[in-house]
Amino acid sequence: MQAVLIKGAGTPLTLETVPDPTPGPGEAVAKVHACGAGLTIHHVRAGRTAVNYPRILGHEIAGEIVAVGSGVTEVAVGDPVTAYFYLTCGHCHWCRINRETLCDNLAGHVGRDIDGGYAEYMKAPARSFIKLPLDLDWRAHPAEAGVICDAIATPVKVIRKARVDYSDTVAVFGAGGGLGLHMLQAARWAGAKKVIAVDVMASKFEACGKAGADACVDATAGRVAEQLRELTQGKGVDVAIDFVGAPECGAAALGAMNKGARLVLLAGRGKGFQLDPAVMRNELEVMGSRYATRQEVIDALDLVARNELHAIVNEKVPLAQAEAIHQRLERGLITGRAALMIV
Repeated sequence: MQAVLIKGAGTPLTLETVPDPTPGPGEAVAKVHACGAGLTIHHVRAGRTAVNYPRILGHEIAGEIVAVGSGVTEVAVGDPVTAYFYLTCGHCHWCRINRETLCDNLAGHVGRDIDGGYAEYMKAPARSFIKLPLDLDWRAHPAEAGVICDAIATPVKVIRKARVDYSDTVAVFGAGGGLGLHMLQAARWAGAKKVIAVDVMASKFEACGKAGADACVDATAGRVAEQLRELTQGKGVDVAIDFVGAPECGAAALGAMNKGARLVLLAGRGKGFQLDPAVMRNELEVMGSRYATRQEVIDALDLVARNELHAIVNEKVPLAQAEAIHQRLERGLITGRAALMIV
């Protein structure tokens, strides 16, 4: 089969011919139709996250099961599927209470610790595949179907974790990226009173508006906290969501928060910042978040199938252009999600 390999930290991705995978006991193989290219994947390509090389990256797949190993009951040949990113045990305390991202026995991640979806076929534990809803037209839109498991499931989790409702003003830092645009959309879907996009690239603001932002703040101009307070008549935002993880973002978010507000930190390569005493004085909540549970992936798939949310994939390229698309990701030039198309 054709597959895109990374052979070392920070080295270019290469398209090569490798053996087709064969499922062992408890495993399944899916024919991949498309695989999203997000920052979670790109951190490996850029050398910021180490893996055992060589490795086939990617987990945001849309595909169909073509082979299963012995003992497999979760999926069958012909099932349309996506993948759950975390290789969880399924039986620890956290898995049993539907908080798999805290799994005590986490075995790693699809596309990092086992080969992923930048290939014609992908093998994984059968329980790592999640069936696509019957009403989801994945064949017509495989790229969009593939990114749902991350780009939409993650914001769905954040909406619940931050308790976003109709009375809230929500600010999204890093709003023009693959998670950011979907977060704007999810905040609007959740009924937020006002949604504000914060980004350093004004060229992405039009897309932010289409995704649900009522206003945009250009972070390159500085005064981010002040701008957010001006947009809220001095009250500040009720929910701040940080997909950037830079210290200045955390500081700006805290400086722009209303009393009783919530700050959600979700950045793959985030850095620390100092908390202000206002956290106690104003009863602020600072919380971390990681990816999504299996149920949140299922819920996200259903929301798209019901046309309540939609995936935003603005760049689609063949496997041979994987390196080129990751170079654009490194420069922050992708608005929304990109995807590799496998035909």
